[in-house]
Amino acid sequence: MIRKRICKKYLEEIERLERSIVELEEQIFELKAQLRIKSEEVTSLAIENRNLRYKLEKLEKRYNQLIDLLRKMKIPFIIINEDEFEED
Repeated sequence: MIRKRICKKYLEEIERLERSIVELEEQIFELKAQLRIKSEEVTSLAIENRNLRYKLEKLEKRYNQLIDLLRKMKIPFIIINEDEFEED
């Protein structure tokens, strides 16, 4: 009788631990999926950032070339820094 009780308690504990393991495995799977999604987002944002930096560099280069061309052609022009004239 005592032996049956002890065995039953051990079996119940083993079943509880097995359920816990299954739950933990499911959580690990979900966390891995979330990590994969976040990694893809980071990669996508890094690529977008690189593309935007490249476009900005091209625009700055084009702007500087245009300014140089206007100077060489001795065409009068005024450069206005819009940041200085922001409305409060």
